[in-house]
Amino acid sequence: MPPQVRSLRTRGAMNENDENGPSTRVTRAKAAALSTEGQAANVPAKKPLQTKKVATSTANNGAPRRRAALGDVSNVTKSENTETKEGKKPATSKIGLTSKATSQTGGVQKLSRTNTSRTGTTATATAKKPSSETKRVGSAQVKRTSSQKSVQEKTLQAEEPPRKKVEVEKKAAEKQPPVEKVSTVKEELEVPVADNAKQAFEDAVVDLDTEDLDDPLMVAEYVVEIFDYLRDLEIETQPNPEYIEHQPDLEWKMRGILVDWLIEVHTRFRLLPETLFLAVNIIDRFLSAEVVALDRLQLVGVTAMFIASKYEEILSPHVANFSHVADETFSDKEILDAERHILATLEYNMSYPNPMNFLRRISKADNYDIQTRTLAKYLIEISLLDHRFLVYQQSHVAAAAMYLARVILDQGPWDATLAHYAGYTEDEIDPVFRLMVDYLHRPVCHEAFFKKYASKKFLKASIITRQWAKKYHHYYIKSSLAQSYSSL
Repeated sequence: MPPQVRSLRTRGAMNENDENGPSTRVTRAKAAALSTEGQAANVPAKKPLQTKKVATSTANNGAPRRRAALGDVSNVTKSENTETKEGKKPATSKIGLTSKATSQTGGVQKLSRTNTSRTGTTATATAKKPSSETKRVGSAQVKRTSSQKSVQEKTLQAEEPPRKKVEVEKKAAEKQPPVEKVSTVKEELEVPVADNAKQAFEDAVVDLDTEDLDDPLMVAEYVVEIFDYLRDLEIETQPNPEYIEHQPDLEWKMRGILVDWLIEVHTRFRLLPETLFLAVNIIDRFLSAEVVALDRLQLVGVTAMFIASKYEEILSPHVANFSHVADETFSDKEILDAERHILATLEYNMSYPNPMNFLRRISKADNYDIQTRTLAKYLIEISLLDHRFLVYQQSHVAAAAMYLARVILDQGPWDATLAHYAGYTEDEIDPVFRLMVDYLHRPVCHEAFFKKYASKKFLKASIITRQWAKKYHHYYIKSSLAQSYSSL
């Protein structure tokens, strides 16, 4: 073999694994054909294999030129042009580089050793076989590539990105039936309507605390936080409304008699209203925790009043005074021993939120009307005598008392400002309001309580309220609510 052909074979073998070099492979048959043509025409045999541009770039740099990007397929076009100059059909090496599916999805397939060798083998086979065989190979290869395309398309469809899945889910959600859309629209409309009503209610409230910013005794800066704390505290100090069930010797009627007597003692000693309310709360909380005999019930009441006076009053009565009002039934030592036992049972917790505090807060929105406030005091003390009020909190009772007092005196509707400072609307006040009316229209069974508020000092509140209840109670009380009063 001539030396030129040998040098061409070695050069072709050296660049066989080079991805940047030409992908055409030189065989013995092709080298023989090229050597025959080269001897006849005196043309070097390396020109058909490699263009001038590639040769110069290789010679100048001394190394194969690096491709700028993976998508550059200039080598394939060069090899095809070279083979067309020879008068032969181009090999289908383009299919091995990229497929139709990858070109659609925008992906680029990197050239590998298997792709390059497969292209070279196909070109050699087409050079050896006649044209009819070449057509068969071409058709078989086309069928093969079409099956590869279908497999690749299926895999690409199966591996869709999450973006397409989200779009499909959105389209499915848009195709939901119109009934569900209407329901969602209704739900969306209900929320703004409630917000608008709440906003309108808040706009109608008059801020009365700003008027007291100059008075340090009114603590207008944090009065809202104080009453929020009292509302949380009244839940902790609320007694068990059914504690009489575990008291075998006691009944609700006995409790009413005891509280009526304590109201008389409270009036005789001229104590503060807060002292009476705290004393009754101590009794109820102690009876909720301890079982008391009937002959010791009065001792519990006297001791509770003694404890409350020491907690609320500036100058509390002496223990001998409480022993005296009890007709010396209990000695001073017995009262002091009972005091220690009650305080230990209650864990020394005297932080009881008095209903008078809530009444003063609501009376501020009522412009501190004296007659309305006096009637409300009388109505609040009804809750001390009637055990049915133990279920409700003290702030709730104070709001209902002010509401009923305004109804009796015809002071106008329960507006947004009153509801804001009371903390209860008309619908929330209604059950406590009806209980008060039910107590007022019944016969008087607590004489000390009635006489106390029948005096001119309290503007004859008990007389006025009972006259109103006798005339208008049927508008507010149903026959089912009128139960027997013997249990009180």
